[in-house]
Amino acid sequence: MHPEPTDVDPARLAGVDRPVTSLLAAAFFEGARLSDSFLVAKAQDGSTDAFEVLVVRYRNRAFRLALRLTGNHAAAEDVTQEALVSAWRGLGSFRSESQFTTWLHRIVVNAATHHQQQFRRTEQLSDEREAAESQRPDLAVESKLHINALHAAIQGLPDDLRAPLVLHQFEGFSYAESAAILQVGEDTVRGRIFRARRRLVAAMREWR
Repeated sequence: MHPEPTDVDPARLAGVDRPVTSLLAAAFFEGARLSDSFLVAKAQDGSTDAFEVLVVRYRNRAFRLALRLTGNHAAAEDVTQEALVSAWRGLGSFRSESQFTTWLHRIVVNAATHHQQQFRRTEQLSDEREAAESQRPDLAVESKLHINALHAAIQGLPDDLRAPLVLHQFEGFSYAESAAILQVGEDTVRGRIFRARRRLVAAMREWR
């Protein structure tokens, strides 16, 4: 088995004045990876290579969050692209007091909220809906319809309730992490999640 990659101080690598791409190669051969903070600093200095590494590292996570917030694959792609462009343009304002991932997730949430406000949709995930009606009947279809109804109920939540619910319930962020991403208090996050769950219970009552 290969050893787990660990963050490395680039100063420990031979040839610290080499371009980021060379540092990446050196880090790979040492079984280490460059830290987010190092890549952010290089990207803030104008290195597109460094920012590309961050994109590769976190794009899938950003897309997954966008998909759960919008409920639509095409919309999630648009939101992810918009968020990454915004991150690049706004990188100069990023401060190391917070983690890069916290900052990026905040941008994704804001982009998704903006998208939903402009193009409000209540459709379920299109790929899942098409598969549900054409395949196995009875329990399988009923289960898929139940999932689709839940997706619709989540999409029907107000933006300020849907975002903390998705971050905590589906993305696995703690209350504190969700609060940091949304820039609100932890008690506010708890209260909004409580109200979101109560609305979902009411919306899904007929499926009990």
